[in-house]
Amino acid sequence: MSASMPAVPSAKALSARPPGAGWVVLAMGLAALVALPVVVVAANLAAPTEGVWSHLAETVLGSYVANSLWLMLGVGIGVGIGGVGTAWLVTMCRFPASRHLEWALLLPMAMPAYVVAYTYTGMLDYAGPVQSSLRALFGWKSARDYWFPEVRSLGGAIWVMSMVLYPYVYMMARAAFLEQSVCVLEAARTLGRSPWRAFVQVALPLARPAVVAGVALALMETLNDFGTVHYFAVDTFTTGIYRTWLGLGQPAAAAQLGAVLMLFVLSLVLAERMSRGAARFHHTTGRYRRLPQLELRGAKALAALAFSTMPLVLGFLMPGVMLAAWVVQDGALSGLGELAGNSLILAGMAGAAAVAVALPLAYAQRLRPTPLVKGCVRLASLGYAVPGSVIAVGIMVPLAALDRLLGGLFLTGTVVALTYAYLVRFLAVSVNAVESSLGKITPSMEAAARTLGAGLGKTLRRVHIPMMRTSLLSAALLVFVDVMKELPATLLMRPFNFDTLATRTFTLASDERLADAAAPALAIVAAGLLPVMLLSRAIARSRPGEEE
Repeated sequence: MSASMPAVPSAKALSARPPGAGWVVLAMGLAALVALPVVVVAANLAAPTEGVWSHLAETVLGSYVANSLWLMLGVGIGVGIGGVGTAWLVTMCRFPASRHLEWALLLPMAMPAYVVAYTYTGMLDYAGPVQSSLRALFGWKSARDYWFPEVRSLGGAIWVMSMVLYPYVYMMARAAFLEQSVCVLEAARTLGRSPWRAFVQVALPLARPAVVAGVALALMETLNDFGTVHYFAVDTFTTGIYRTWLGLGQPAAAAQLGAVLMLFVLSLVLAERMSRGAARFHHTTGRYRRLPQLELRGAKALAALAFSTMPLVLGFLMPGVMLAAWVVQDGALSGLGELAGNSLILAGMAGAAAVAVALPLAYAQRLRPTPLVKGCVRLASLGYAVPGSVIAVGIMVPLAALDRLLGGLFLTGTVVALTYAYLVRFLAVSVNAVESSLGKITPSMEAAARTLGAGLGKTLRRVHIPMMRTSLLSAALLVFVDVMKELPATLLMRPFNFDTLATRTFTLASDERLADAAAPALAIVAAGLLPVMLLSRAIARSRPGEEE
């Protein structure tokens, strides 16, 4: 009796099969699961609220709308000027410390906005070192003897968020400027344009999509913020959702406020798309030459250095020094290990879950790049545009109803529910990284594996994942750091008597124990430094022809 070898399918036979039907079904199921909280929030628009809306309309709804709009406008202008200006200077000019600023300008990304808000309040309020020094220097006796700007205000919130969120614009604008060829700018100069007009009329329009994307990301983070606006007593939709849910005990009304907040985010996206109209911005030359850097000297060099270092100093160095000083002075490190452990567990689970869900979504899109599959991936990525407080409400409402049916608290207020919220919120970060990495693998390797008899799952496991290991780790790390800083969803959904570094920092700062809040806040900042360094390295290598 002779043994027969298993038949190896031919390439023609493989190509005749519809590939990845199971992966498409899996992607659709995952997309539906991730999009469920957003659907729940939208579905609650028609739910009865027992007169809560009329009460909100008569009292605070107007301030929610006005403050949210002013906050978006102010932060948008601030991050646009700071991000684009610094990106252009360090890309196109040489001045003292410009090479170091290329990566250092990303450091404020490691600083949560609410942490910066706490440190500046400690420095600038009446009892802080700045006003105390001014009173001692000029002999002032009370606040009536002088004027000092109020940090706990709408203007203070705009300033703090602009200093922390400008790296979103800087990162994308710098990458766009690095991709531009000197040939385009030389053409503008030969037509009589000055360097400034060449920047405004040529370089900036070419970078416009990247700049707008960076501003949009910053504004989404602005709408998601809770710690800063709550501490500065600025009423926005995010604080309104928190008060309506926990203060008034009205989850339906909180969900409706969340739906209105989602409309704000949608309006941002639609306004940007409409503003483009039929305009398109392209490089019209196929030749690429590296951008020469203009050597600045004297007053111009000092001005460029001052403009470029100001956001770094205000957004990272000063808050970091103040936090370190409080830690050294107070030494309140009790319980820090437990807080760090809780945060690390949550962040690790969320990072692993995000990669585990992003991988089949991206793989299904690679196998079947149909409008349906692409729509599922985009739907699953929607959560990044939705504030954490909205996602928390969208998860808590169905979980609370399910727990009532089960007769106990089996799902509400658990680590699993909180991890689910993180997955919905930050899945887009992981999907983008996995998509980019998967797209760099040539289809011929996949075809070779299938010709040798490997199925789609085995091909993913034995071919793609080993080649994508670094990108997968980077994706998990980015989600990890975002979770370490996340505050609104954690406050609403954390288990009873379960604190993280973010929630303990918020609680202590709300009790005006700023020195005690310094240690957990500094731990959050330290956790965010590594991915910032990775981002800086990736941007520095993005220039075509750049040497290692």
